[in-house]
Amino acid sequence: MQQVNLGSTGLKVSRLCLGMMTYGSKNWREWVLSEEEGRPIIRRAVELGFTFFDTADVYSIGASEEITGRALKEFGPPREQVVVATKVHGAMGETPNERGLSRKHILHSIDASLRRLQLDYVDLYQIHRFDPTTPIEETIEALHDVVRAGKALHIGASSMYAWQFARYLHAAERMGMTRFVTMQNHYNLIYREEEREMIPLCRAEGIGIIPWSPLARGFLVGNRGPDRKQGGTLRSRTDAFGHGLYWRDDDFQVVDALTQVAKRRGVPNAQVALAWILAQPGVTAPIIGASKLAHLEDAAKAMEIQLTAEELEQLAARYQPHPVLGHT
Repeated sequence: MQQVNLGSTGLKVSRLCLGMMTYGSKNWREWVLSEEEGRPIIRRAVELGFTFFDTADVYSIGASEEITGRALKEFGPPREQVVVATKVHGAMGETPNERGLSRKHILHSIDASLRRLQLDYVDLYQIHRFDPTTPIEETIEALHDVVRAGKALHIGASSMYAWQFARYLHAAERMGMTRFVTMQNHYNLIYREEEREMIPLCRAEGIGIIPWSPLARGFLVGNRGPDRKQGGTLRSRTDAFGHGLYWRDDDFQVVDALTQVAKRRGVPNAQVALAWILAQPGVTAPIIGASKLAHLEDAAKAMEIQLTAEELEQLAARYQPHPVLGHT
């Protein structure tokens, strides 16, 4: 698999990233795969050349990190060849100090994540969302100390407004502290609001874009119906968060255009949808969620597809503006 620079850093990552939220505890989400169910998929990802793996402390309340650590020890290449990313922000307990981006929570959380991952450091430590209750300077200083302590090599951020991310970037520069190098944002063919401000900001600042949900939580596959209970998977029927993101009438129109392009090429929708996002300037590595081996095979084959200008225009033509989604 092609290796590319993570944003403007010298760190090389696989062109696709495996999202580890899919593997954890069914007590957290009904559709999550257990460790035993996920092992063959993670092994196949390594065989296909995935070297970039993204998780978060809040995924299955720590179980995803534990599974990631064990799987990489068993299946992964040597540590120097693997890039591991995790996140901090979500609630990891019942008390106020067990969530957010305070110095206390960040310094506690990085140690807890490293224990679960069985690692000395992570390559990328990301703030999972914006925290309006904590001064930006406090968060920046805590993240800088995490890097200085050798517990993370780089820092990144995830979904928020562009003006919020710009404040983080400016504060880090003003304070002479560690700079954010990535933005993990919500971006796919049926949610393109990031093209208005966040993506231009990232391109201008040399920030690597690593989008989550490049297949719109499976919506772009084309097996959804207007009734939210319809769909080909347990996740599509029970994913309340996904139901709040998609299912508008114009979303189905985008899927229709995608299906037409895919049929002409004789490939599944997923391959064309991933080829589209891989073709977008500034995108480093989309984060792929795989609950079946076929999902990985489609993702790998998508890198071989070069969409024409006419196909790109057809895929983009039916998009309609959306409210901002995915920041909470």
